Amino acid sequence: MTGPLREREDAHALLTAEAERARAGAGRLVVLRGATGTGRSAVLEAAAAHAAHLGLRVLRARCSPDDSALPFSSVLHLLGSVPEFADVGPGDDDRGSAARLWRLLRSYADETPLMVAVDDVHLADEASRRWFVEAARRIDRLPVLMVATERSQYDIDPRPAGLTHSLSPSVVRTHTLAPLTDDASADLVRAAFPTASDRWTADCVRAGAGSPLLLHALLDDLDGAPPPTAVPRTCAALYPGSYPAAVSWWLDSAGPATAEVARTLAALEQAERSDRTGRQPGDQADRIARRDRPDRGETAGAADGAGRAEGSVTRNAVPGPFFVPVPGPAPFLDAPHAALTAADPTDPTTTTECATAATETATETAAEAATDTLAALVADASGADPARVSGWFTAMTRLGVLRPDPAGRPRYAHPLLRDAVLGGWSTARRQDAHQAVAQAMLRRGDHLDAVARQLLGSAPAGLSWALRVLRDAATVAARDARRGDAVRYLRRALQEPLPDDLRQRLLTELGSLEYASADTPAGIPRLAEALDLPAAPRDQVRTAIALGTALVGRGEVRTAVEVLRRLEGRLVGHPDLARALQTASALLSDQDQTVRREAYRWLTDTAERSPELVGASGQALLVRYAATAGDLPAQEAMRRLRTLLTEPADPLAEPFLLGTAAAVAQWADELDEAERLVERGLAGQRPTLLHPMEQALLDTRWDIAAARGAYGALLDALPGRARGRRTGGGPVNADAHTLLALVETGRTQEARRLADTFDLRDTSDSWELNRFLYARGVLRFTEGDVAGALHDFLECGRRQSARAVLSPVVTPWRTAAAECRLALGNPQEALALATEELRLARVWNTPRTTGRALRVLGRATRGRRGLELGAEAVAVLRDSPAEAELVASLLAHGRQLTAAGERGRGRDHLREGAERAERLGSVRLLTYAEEALRTAGGRRTTPAHTGSGALTGSERRIAELAAEGRTNTEIAELLHVARRTVETHLTSAYRKLGIRRRGELRGVLDD
Repeated sequence: MTGPLREREDAHALLTAEAERARAGAGRLVVLRGATGTGRSAVLEAAAAHAAHLGLRVLRARCSPDDSALPFSSVLHLLGSVPEFADVGPGDDDRGSAARLWRLLRSYADETPLMVAVDDVHLADEASRRWFVEAARRIDRLPVLMVATERSQYDIDPRPAGLTHSLSPSVVRTHTLAPLTDDASADLVRAAFPTASDRWTADCVRAGAGSPLLLHALLDDLDGAPPPTAVPRTCAALYPGSYPAAVSWWLDSAGPATAEVARTLAALEQAERSDRTGRQPGDQADRIARRDRPDRGETAGAADGAGRAEGSVTRNAVPGPFFVPVPGPAPFLDAPHAALTAADPTDPTTTTECATAATETATETAAEAATDTLAALVADASGADPARVSGWFTAMTRLGVLRPDPAGRPRYAHPLLRDAVLGGWSTARRQDAHQAVAQAMLRRGDHLDAVARQLLGSAPAGLSWALRVLRDAATVAARDARRGDAVRYLRRALQEPLPDDLRQRLLTELGSLEYASADTPAGIPRLAEALDLPAAPRDQVRTAIALGTALVGRGEVRTAVEVLRRLEGRLVGHPDLARALQTASALLSDQDQTVRREAYRWLTDTAERSPELVGASGQALLVRYAATAGDLPAQEAMRRLRTLLTEPADPLAEPFLLGTAAAVAQWADELDEAERLVERGLAGQRPTLLHPMEQALLDTRWDIAAARGAYGALLDALPGRARGRRTGGGPVNADAHTLLALVETGRTQEARRLADTFDLRDTSDSWELNRFLYARGVLRFTEGDVAGALHDFLECGRRQSARAVLSPVVTPWRTAAAECRLALGNPQEALALATEELRLARVWNTPRTTGRALRVLGRATRGRRGLELGAEAVAVLRDSPAEAELVASLLAHGRQLTAAGERGRGRDHLREGAERAERLGSVRLLTYAEEALRTAGGRRTTPAHTGSGALTGSERRIAELAAEGRTNTEIAELLHVARRTVETHLTSAYRKLGIRRRGELRGVLDD
């Protein structure tokens, strides 16, 4: 044999031996079987060349379906090419024609030993096939080697019996050509591209699917784009297109039913590519297959290549170890369970072997279930026999065309192969297939996501079930924070024929989701289009609020307010809806000081004339406005808000009321109540509708965590969300909290990098900018840039004052600026700032604001009066939740006492402050405390990290109540805190006390 063929040595040896046998006068039929593309023709040609080399005369015929209508056409093609017998032709009598052709063959054999090479004998006409079978029975005493190639691939439509079906094994030798192993395929790739990496080679091997035909075609196409150019994922990147042509021929040879199944599988798999969320469709096999994994077909080249970078490519192995979860308990109750129970429990070897066998059996069972489920789905969608589809999956997996995913489900070996399989379908046919698969999934009760992904590729058909599935899937995806999926589903739903009111609602949802997914340019036009469509007034209000929220996010505050006011003018007869729009206008105006003044002036005037026109939510905003303006004490503000919360509220207006009340409660140090209001407000938000209070509630949640000094929680939660709503590039509230938390925890370099991210010169005015200026001022002060810090604090104050925000409840810029003035040697200016802040703080009258102002004023006043103010600050903050402010006041007063000569009392304050700072996690305050102690000539005592002495006041109160036998719910009601707060404090107390059970509390607390 000339021209070495890879992994065909067995066939070469067989044909060589049979050729020698023919030379000795004993003939035989040899049938080379194999799937399409396994190289049957190449082996036959090599065998013919070798036979000619041995002196055999070679007669060749290549059968074709075009000649099937002409009897004996294949035999005539074989024998009629000899000039002296060119006039031989079939007569009316098949038996006579067969005999005459047999005599013709014998005449050839009388002259010289023969090799009769018949390619694709399965395509021969029936008369020729019968002649070949009969000849095989009679050539054993003739010097004739008859070699025929025959396709033996498993197809959806069963094929007729093969050539050897009626022959005795003694007169025929059959050899099946296996697909190429991965090692042999890799050798072919390296021979064509010697510099190819292992990863690139593995990618080619998978795309070749064990077929010499496909692999050679792929290498021909890649000749113009050798490595390191990536192996394409689509046929559009291939030139001249040998590979897709080879795949198309492979499908055509398999028949229309097989091609339909193959393409249906490809369409189903392609739809699953878009799923990057790890959602589990409803059936068991899908739950296994999609559990926390990417699409294997799409990432096979990268993942598998990486896995094989250090070693050879192995035969059709699934790369990397995968744990395949079992879909239910049943597999473990079958044979594996019997094996385990029958094993000797005292024999560790037996136990291990049984456990391994049980795992393997369970995995195989799960894989079989996954394959059967997929086969049933494909069969349903394509109209094929499920049993034949399942068998085809098995056959194609053995060939290498399909490879199992981690759940054992068959998938195309490479995305390029899948794309080539789909290439033979028109767009309309693909769309029909996706719809058929979606219908089949729906009938089986699959998960909404799975059905909806198929509908994404289908054409609009006006089917009610399709629209319902897409809408429901969008709702579920939005609820699960998979906005990208929800957007795709709604875009597809809008392609269906819809009435105007439904289109309006879907456009509103889609625009909201597009904006929330940072696709602002698409979201705003969608919302504007929705607002122009006829709809119920309540739906119009929802759309207007969503559009206004989006416009404000883009910095167009005045435009947003005008949109709401235009709609308000059309809501005659709907006072509740008009009030909701008024409240939304006031809230959205917070982003622009000029618009804000106008909005609150109108709201205030209206409330004075007719309070009922502004509603509960509008009155709540006025309470918040008065609180920030320094005109209302915290106790009165909370009294009014609690009264408003008891009034019936329209569902559209309730979020405004809850969000406003939560913000004021946080300022009033009612942190547990604020937290309950936040959670209640967020629970009422619709994930598919854009609403300004959603972000406001999230901002209040961050404010609550910061007020509690939960720096670790802030840093864990904020970075991924800090830029979720930013469209103009400016900082948001989350950035300010992140910056402050980084400073407090001693990570000033990270804080500096975050601060330098923003160029505040071009940032539009907003309360978030003011808060970030304050945070950056704290960073600059910590870094030693006192002048820069003072500039930030004063600029924050200037901007807040322009917005009529005078109270220190939002940002205490005056005391911060006063500390800068003290550091710069300007005590008189510091005294004026601190005095004004104390005046405003006493109006609001909460420990946090009052204690802070007293602390700074005490430092600015100095002398005996300064000591009194410092002591008052500590006393005011003792029972407040403002732990960080208490620590700062302890340290400030400790230094005051030390400077006044009361070193003992001063060191006590400094030590307490250091211990509290450490428990709080404030590296900045702890560093300050330790420096102050060294200056005072003292040392830190070892803090009590464990034992009853380590408990905070809140932890001790809750632990004592729990020790008395009270439940968590009772403790929460008694102390007016959230149950979660009780649980958190108890967990911390258990850890410090070294106990695990509630019953142990009394003993350790008594000690």
